[in-house]
Amino acid sequence: MIDTARLIGLAVDGQARAAAHRRRTPSAAAPDWWRIKGADTDRAEVFIYGAISDWYGDVNASDFVQALSGITAPSIDLRVNSPGGLVFDAVAIYTALREHTARVDVRIDGIAASAASFIAQAGDTITIAKPARMMIHDAQGYTIGGPAEHAEMLALLDDLSDMIAEIYADRAGGTVADWREPMRATTWYSAAAAVDAGLADTVAGDGDKQDDDASEPEDRASQLLRARARATLGIRA
Repeated sequence: MIDTARLIGLAVDGQARAAAHRRRTPSAAAPDWWRIKGADTDRAEVFIYGAISDWYGDVNASDFVQALSGITAPSIDLRVNSPGGLVFDAVAIYTALREHTARVDVRIDGIAASAASFIAQAGDTITIAKPARMMIHDAQGYTIGGPAEHAEMLALLDDLSDMIAEIYADRAGGTVADWREPMRATTWYSAAAAVDAGLADTVAGDGDKQDDDASEPEDRASQLLRARARATLGIRA
């Protein structure tokens, strides 16, 4: 019989060890994958350039939110290039951005996929670069156990997907049911399509917002980013 309590304990211990390692590493104070510039100036610049997770990724909620709280600038430029990651870490980052006293202007530089797509919705404004892409899908997760455990995970994933859909609906309009449809289909948006859907406000440097069709096939780079977003244990989006 699988000792799930022991597995959870090992997972928590692993996260704690990872956090301790980051604190001991000199470069952890100024990581390459997320960083903050000008925290005490008129306009801070925050970069989320990596996967969101303590397990496998680059941007973890505990370090990010602590650093974000130190920003005293009245405005924040949040630049995003992320394939997504764990739901709860992303929710914590989204909430911290929403509750920060500064105005938050989001710019999607490359990709805002999965959990990164709803982090982007924390912005007072959302601008997407013309060649950039967004992707939304239902929450995903792994289960260890029997039928009861799988059924419990199914209910949890459905609830989390509704929660994510509500974030899109609050920002872009529509209902939770409206947003669950493209989430179930795993939908990729070009810049113009993201604006049309309400997931972004403007295409950078393109007043007429014209772009190629959102239904274009995934290219190899998108497939690799999507695979990286899935390469984790735990619940993710």
